[in-house]
Amino acid sequence: MTILNESIASRIQNFGLDQVASVQSNLASRDGKSYVQGAKHPELAYATIPQLLRDAVSRYGPRDALIFPDARLSYYDLDRAVDALAAGFLALGLEKGDRLGIWSPNRLEWVLTQFATARIGVILVNINPAYRLSELEYALNKVGCKALVLAQSFKSSDYLEMICALAPELANAERGRLHAARLPNLRHVILMDEAPGDSGVWTFAEVSTLGGPAQQLRLPEIDRTLQPDEAINIQFTSGTTGQPKGATLSHYNIVNNARFVTDRIKLTENDRLAIPVPLYHCFGMVMGVLGGVSKGSALIFPGEAFDAKQTLDALATERCSALYGVPTMFVAMLQELYGTPRDLSALRTGVMAGAPCPVDVMKQVNDRMHMKEVTICYGMTETAPVSFQSFVDDTTQRRCETVGRVHPHLEVKIVDEAGQIVPVGVQGELCTRGYSVMKGYWEDTARTSDAIRDGWMHTGDLAVLDEGGFCSITGRVKDMIIRGGENIYPREIEEFLFSHPDVSEVQVFGVPDTRLGEEVCAWVVAKTSGGVTGEALRVFCDGQIAHFKVPRHIRIVDELPMTITGKPQKFVMRDRMIEELGGGSAG
Repeated sequence: MTILNESIASRIQNFGLDQVASVQSNLASRDGKSYVQGAKHPELAYATIPQLLRDAVSRYGPRDALIFPDARLSYYDLDRAVDALAAGFLALGLEKGDRLGIWSPNRLEWVLTQFATARIGVILVNINPAYRLSELEYALNKVGCKALVLAQSFKSSDYLEMICALAPELANAERGRLHAARLPNLRHVILMDEAPGDSGVWTFAEVSTLGGPAQQLRLPEIDRTLQPDEAINIQFTSGTTGQPKGATLSHYNIVNNARFVTDRIKLTENDRLAIPVPLYHCFGMVMGVLGGVSKGSALIFPGEAFDAKQTLDALATERCSALYGVPTMFVAMLQELYGTPRDLSALRTGVMAGAPCPVDVMKQVNDRMHMKEVTICYGMTETAPVSFQSFVDDTTQRRCETVGRVHPHLEVKIVDEAGQIVPVGVQGELCTRGYSVMKGYWEDTARTSDAIRDGWMHTGDLAVLDEGGFCSITGRVKDMIIRGGENIYPREIEEFLFSHPDVSEVQVFGVPDTRLGEEVCAWVVAKTSGGVTGEALRVFCDGQIAHFKVPRHIRIVDELPMTITGKPQKFVMRDRMIEELGGGSAG
């Protein structure tokens, strides 16, 4: 069974410019209310990840599929490697519905594991490469991982050392028979590199050769039992408080979202997509890997983690036509280009997501990197992930000031605190409904029912819709600062401060205040050392924004604390400021 029957495939292939224009005109808000509905085309595919891969192999077999610094695989090669690994997993005793964790930077083994687990219905659990001991222990136990595939180490993290600290029983365990007190469900530890002798650790290469004829014969049998609505991926999401939540996604969620993201950038089998964003995140594994495979594109991974020089070298050498990244990555690449120009004339399109893109950065990306058709995306892990995305012909202003228009087969509404849909142009919480909404948080009915109400995923993001259906993300519901009874939205102040010519980056958040409840604090990165002061910024604000919005505390910092995916960590900044201020600022 292929992912798309011929009639659907032909209809999508013939979805011409007139229809695209018609779709765009139908994405406007309805009746002056902040409600939009996505197009009904292309049709949803009721398909699994193995079907997606099989379809690509049958169409594009000898073409490049995966290109890593140390490996190059065609779609035929990828198919054979995935089946060998899937058979090996079966030989270990993994069964449909079991959970397997993966803890690694961007490596070939990551992608092979992604497809091999899906091949046999094992649920892949993405472990953040930045996790430390307590976070790893929590994640593995929360979802009951039976196996863990891991790299030896990455940057300052020695993964093998950490798993051995949590499971010292590994040193004397027979392989496949681990019984660890702190990790009671874990049976298999599979190392991507050479394993230490006389330990209970498998190597990835060994597992890929474990499967015999019996396991190979089981693969098509298991395939017939796989259903698109079944869980296949768990991704941990964490807010500013509480333990991480395991967002549980189905084949149906991520296969379709991957297709629609790459539809918007007009990706084809002739494109070569560079993916320097991390695989453990939806940006890499869904929008990148699955999105590229859905079109038969070649996928280029410049390195284990983002490096501006390495990425630019790969873009030039491999003649990449598409690129994914967060704005800070593009800024770093533009700076590197000043010193060492490269031929990026093959670049055309891509996705910039994760944070707002300044207009001057977008213009430079368009011009100096030749990415005239780069699009902006918005979404969250719980919606698999993308809900809004630019079209390639949207204006630069639209791409910088908004996150585009709603994706196919989704509904979005903006609601007030009472849950009522607000008029166009009024800020409220963004809610999404449709095929992309997760199955729920793994074994957490309370937080699932709080997030998903009547089918609507309450994102916690504040947004505004305009009459044309373009969406602007204006902040987080929980980021709102309440100062002396005044509701203050950090995004508004951030955008104003960013307009200062000497400001490179800025984040605004609230800190406790004994008299007013909260005070406004800003962390600012200057474009040049000593280029701006806190006092200069206060003068800049004076008379331009309301007095209660002017930050009481301004810190000029060298850099902002970020997640591995390039998102600012406001809670880290807030905690540091509270410590610096002694728990609460003076009234």
